[in-house]
Amino acid sequence: MADQQQEPVFQIQRVYLKEASLEQPNSPGILLEQEQPSVDIQLGVEAAQAAEGVYEVCVTATVTTKLKDKTVFLVEAKQAGIFEIRNLPADQMSPVMGIACPQIVYPYLRGNVADIITRAGFPPVHLAEINFQAMYEQQQAEQQPAAEPSRIITTA
Repeated sequence: MADQQQEPVFQIQRVYLKEASLEQPNSPGILLEQEQPSVDIQLGVEAAQAAEGVYEVCVTATVTTKLKDKTVFLVEAKQAGIFEIRNLPADQMSPVMGIACPQIVYPYLRGNVADIITRAGFPPVHLAEINFQAMYEQQQAEQQPAAEPSRIITTA
């Protein structure tokens, strides 16, 4: 039957660290401080089509620690995944790329951020587990018509 719908395809092609940076602008002096720094964590999700039926989904994290007004360290990391997604109904594409794909990529980002911070000589900062479905639903409720890639931002 020519009009029979093909089976849906969802496959991970690759998960990779796309970007990572570490800054310690006030070292070594700030390292002698005994106070507990404040920690701010922001997360974002972006999705873009890379080729026909192939999509890149990126989860970004920015971790900023400060003592008073001075930065102790700043880590920015972007973990990406390439996914083959075919034969899905159009109304399911956005939830798959906004929920399912980030859930796959995020554990790699968590590990890389903790590793970068540890290698910089600090106790690791472990990013909390994220409910990407709740974040996606919140983003959909707040979404305005815009041509920018979708971003989900939280602070911890």
